Amino acid sequence: MERIPPLEDLGRRIVIFGASNSGKSTLAAAIAARIGVPPVHLDQLYHQPRTNWVPRPREEFHVLQRDAMRGDAWVMDGNYSALVEERLSRATGAIVLDDGHWQRTGRYIVRTLLQRRRVGNLEGNKDSLKWSMFHWVFVASRHHGERYRAIVDTTTLPRVYCQSLREVKALYTAWGLQRP
Repeated sequence: MERIPPLEDLGRRIVIFGASNSGKSTLAAAIAARIGVPPVHLDQLYHQPRTNWVPRPREEFHVLQRDAMRGDAWVMDGNYSALVEERLSRATGAIVLDDGHWQRTGRYIVRTLLQRRRVGNLEGNKDSLKWSMFHWVFVASRHHGERYRAIVDTTTLPRVYCQSLREVKALYTAWGLQRP
């Protein structure tokens, strides 16, 4: 990992991108608590509460996301490429997480079976293991870290790239973050 900038360099509107189960929501909550701003978990805006990850209608999701982006300060995690340019235009800093698909697959199993109250989960969630999600985590989202790094590289935002759990842990230490 490159040098870790001071957390203050990323400002008060930080976007966090990365492949599924790379730790975006947990990091977002930790940073938000540290700098005193609300975390915004896009999965919670995209999916309907009290369901097994049923998506909202696209326009409803876009309205919710745009409302959240209007805030003066936030840490927003999630990819959802339809409004990524709008998010980046409001952001003051960016983080991209990109570790191995085996680690992310293991995290998916653990969080689904054992972490009913995890950060970023849906209110009243009825979660279950799904083959479609295994495929998404292990295959389909395998290159999302690279993809979002390339997108962030087109901006002038202060940024941090982490390519392993060790590098993410280094952020927690350098920025004095506590896991929620």
